[in-house]
Order: sequence, then C-alpha cells, then structure tokens
Amino acid sequence: MRFVLILMMGWGAPALAQDTPPAAQVEQLPLQDIIRQQLDAFNARDVDLAWTFASPMIQGMFGNPGNFGVMVSEGYPMVWDNSAAKFMAQREVDGRIYQQVMVQDTNGALHVLEYAMIQTAQGWKIDGVSLLPPPDVGV
Repeated sequence: MRFVLILMMGWGAPALAQDTPPAAQVEQLPLQDIIRQQLDAFNARDVDLAWTFASPMIQGMFGNPGNFGVMVSEGYPMVWDNSAAKFMAQREVDGRIYQQVMVQDTNGALHVLEYAMIQTAQGWKIDGVSLLPPPDVGV
C-alpha cells in the first residue's frame, strides 16, 4: 500500500543552496515554501526536519521520522532524490489545497505529484502526496 507524502523545490532555482529556516519559523511560510523546504530536507537527508512538515495524520500513521523516511525513500524515490521541482496548478476542495508539483528525479525523469495541504494551528502541513499519471503528450 502506498502512502501519500510531502515536499518540493524551485525548478532550476537555487533552492537547495538556501538556508532552511528554524522549525519555529516554518509555520509562517506559505504552503509552496513548505513543500520546497521538505524537498530540500530530503535531499539533505534531514528526515527529522522533513517530518516537521507532515500533518498530524501523517505523523500518526508513521509514528516517527525514521519510519517516515523509509516510506519516502522506498515509495517516493523522486522525492527522496529530487533535482528540481516546478509548482503547477493549485485547487481548493473542502478546505484543503491541492498543489501539483512537477519533480525531476536525479536521472532527469519528470514526475507530477499532487500535495494535499491543510492549515493547522502550526501552519500549513502536508497531509498526503499522490503520484499523478503523466500528461498526454500529442505530436
């Protein structure tokens, strides 16, 4: 069973070179920045920081950062090792924001993910990630 996940960074932007804000500041970042920071944390293998961007439901599902990191590395390799990300369409349904993100893995393949984002007392949190089918490309 595949579970939903979290993260992203700017397409070709120097997001990885930026300093990650302290956990106390994370809740004040816009939702795209939350995804970007989590992607950066996975690239840096800072699973503890990546865990802080997960919703209470995701944290309850996995119990601890270690279990969460294993799930991401095995189930979402394009998130675990991402080389670039571009934010795409965004929609709202019943109080949740769904943010599509195109992620490039380290082999150059593109993947479209949809992050389910929820507002909590601690700010925006990632409440799940779905891998979307690739778009139809016509000639």
